[in-house]
Amino acid sequence: MKTFAINTIGCKVNQYESQQIRELLEQLGLNQVETSKSKPDLVVINTCCVTLSASAKSRQRIRKAQKLSPDAIIVVCGCLPTVQTGELNNPGKNIHLISHRETIAATLSRIINNGKVAVSNSQSQNNTIKAENISKIKLKNQVEPPKLTKLTSFKGHTRAFLKIQDGCDGYCSYCIVPKARPFVNSKPVETVLQEAQALVDAGHKEIVVTGIFAGAYGQKSVRRKNWANQQNDKLADLLDKMGEIPNLARIRVSSLEPGDVTSRLLDTFFNNRKIMPHLHLSLQSGSNAVLKKMCRQYSADEFKGKIALIKSRLDRPAITTDIIVGFPGETEADFEQTVELAKETGFAKMHVFSFSKRAGTAAASMQGLVNNEVMKRRSWILLDLDAELGWKFREQFLGEEATILLENGGKGRSERYFTVHLENSGKKPQKGELVRVRLVKNNKNGVIGKICEFL
Repeated sequence: MKTFAINTIGCKVNQYESQQIRELLEQLGLNQVETSKSKPDLVVINTCCVTLSASAKSRQRIRKAQKLSPDAIIVVCGCLPTVQTGELNNPGKNIHLISHRETIAATLSRIINNGKVAVSNSQSQNNTIKAENISKIKLKNQVEPPKLTKLTSFKGHTRAFLKIQDGCDGYCSYCIVPKARPFVNSKPVETVLQEAQALVDAGHKEIVVTGIFAGAYGQKSVRRKNWANQQNDKLADLLDKMGEIPNLARIRVSSLEPGDVTSRLLDTFFNNRKIMPHLHLSLQSGSNAVLKKMCRQYSADEFKGKIALIKSRLDRPAITTDIIVGFPGETEADFEQTVELAKETGFAKMHVFSFSKRAGTAAASMQGLVNNEVMKRRSWILLDLDAELGWKFREQFLGEEATILLENGGKGRSERYFTVHLENSGKKPQKGELVRVRLVKNNKNGVIGKICEFL
């Protein structure tokens, strides 16, 4: 076995874990290839199951891997194999489903070194690694099975994702994640700092701090009622320390909830300009009635209060969000409350999702399903509003300077996360460079920027 490919579906945490898998396989002597250009000996598919469409996409990737690389061993990991929803029955030959993610490193090591792995009864055609076989999955002369370790680079990306937290026990009524990742845990501060320094040493100028519930960093539960004083400043403490890492230019924080935004956290954002003025706060709905049915930990008024607090402390911050339309029982009045809250907030970007039944969640059996045509209409209303609000947000920065981190194609992200496309200039900028630009023109895909200097 000489080559491997990794196919990742889903969130930043999945992408981080795929990078861990890549480093492990490279350490074991394999070379990464693209399935479109060659036939790898091993294909790892890191799946997502947060929505039915994500599950379908994951299964599609499995079938595609079987078709493109019929002789390859295919390892399916991530969230989909961990939930018992019947969506991965009869996966086919040469497929290994890993239902316990803590065994992924040992399983891959076993496959590479011996070409075999302990699996469950093949009569079910479900090659799921059994929990009781974890101790068996070890290499010869090895006391403990190998584990995924700290990253040293985020290959192929300018920005590096750094997972600081895993797991959720919040059980929002629409969400399958607590079943896929039920164990709430956090990475020690020193480990985070060491990993961040390694990523900087590898050339990454920006690190995105991420987790399944990043705001619960340092806590044993994501339920704020279980926290001392019902608030958490441990994330702010970590960010303060990360801000001292030499040569780290930018820190960005991924998704938070309103309750995660404390005065202490905003002090950290305000005092450390390495931390980007961008907060992604998941709203989901502007209706208190819908939020209650969703089992969210905040009300619409609490959300508005946190937005006001953020804007009082930070200079024109980018506030982005997720919204679900058509949740069971959502009325026109509920939807209008969402629209009004979005307008009042002035989101820089809204990610809009139509509700779909997710097997294994409480919402799947709720009454009052919203008609598909109604959901489509509501989605289009929000998407049109998103374009309007995004344009208005970017417009206020025209004539000012911004710093962008260059990606492929002569474009990059500004501090406030909107895309900046570079005007043609004499010097061709390189991917991964930080460039100071003057923002000269707005368009639907971002802002046109004129290069001022290379940093």
